[in-house]
Amino acid sequence: MKKLLTAAVAAFAVVLAGCAGNGGAGGPYKVIYHINEGNEQATDGLRNANNQLTVDPKAKIVFVTHSKGVNFLMKGAKDKNGNKYEDLVEGLKRKGVEFQVCEITLQRSKRTKDQFIEYASFVPSGVGQVTKLQQEEGYAYLKP
Repeated sequence: MKKLLTAAVAAFAVVLAGCAGNGGAGGPYKVIYHINEGNEQATDGLRNANNQLTVDPKAKIVFVTHSKGVNFLMKGAKDKNGNKYEDLVEGLKRKGVEFQVCEITLQRSKRTKDQFIEYASFVPSGVGQVTKLQQEEGYAYLKP
């Protein structure tokens, strides 16, 4: 029963996200990639975003990061294969992808904005930004 309920909720979320993602009017899909678990999740999200833009170049994608999810946007950060995240982020930025960092995370971790790559922008609250983009701007939600 629990599996059936979980599947039903997931299916409903996909349908709802599909409706919200393009504003219901055939406009470009708008998607939040929510990153808060660290570099492995960020790697998955970057790959997913590239794949999405390959089939839908007009998609509007925003990475919203907080907690451990901000780490890949720090200067000098590398993936497990030694690739600089900044290079991957720069490629996506050129395609219109936004990368937002939670200022609450910065305060709590005693980090400063100058420790982050130039492609990062800052929002007061990562969780608040996810909520705002979903409710006010019709973004679909993805968590790689």
